[in-house]
Amino acid sequence: MFGEFLNIFFRSLKLDKTLYRDNSNFGEAAIYFAGLIMILDGIAGAVAANTIVKTAIGLSGLTAIFTWIVWGLFIYVIGVKLFPDKDTKVAFKKVLISVGYAHAPGILRFFAVTPDLLIPIIFITQFWIFAGLIIATKQTLNLKSNLKAFGVVILSFLIIAFISISFVMSKLNSLPISTIS
Repeated sequence: MFGEFLNIFFRSLKLDKTLYRDNSNFGEAAIYFAGLIMILDGIAGAVAANTIVKTAIGLSGLTAIFTWIVWGLFIYVIGVKLFPDKDTKVAFKKVLISVGYAHAPGILRFFAVTPDLLIPIIFITQFWIFAGLIIATKQTLNLKSNLKAFGVVILSFLIIAFISISFVMSKLNSLPISTIS
């Protein structure tokens, strides 16, 4: 079982597009593997952030699960419901698992143990995750075009970013001015 997990993890790191085509990678344990990748991704991000700012590691793991579901939902709605190709027939669970697998490079954020390494590792792993999401989206949704997969991922990201920024800004506006400065 652990060997199967490591195989999926390393194939995701290599951006192996056949990972998302092989139905044996979407069996009973797949949702747990994808969830574990997301939790480890969240914890790795918190550990990396702790080199600069104290971050709640447990909360980061839970936030990663929430983020995973939101990413999966937006990619599913945009790619399967709004802009599908002729051959796009996939269940939400498979999209969710694919999104989880694509986040495997985020686990490498554990290596950002000094402030000097933080920014380069965050940027490299984030672009790596985006590349994985584009490959996963194209393969899982049976899209014909890389550009369409890119569009689905970027549109999902922009919606998530807008909602996140709106949420943060609304929380800042509710704080008394004296606590901000």
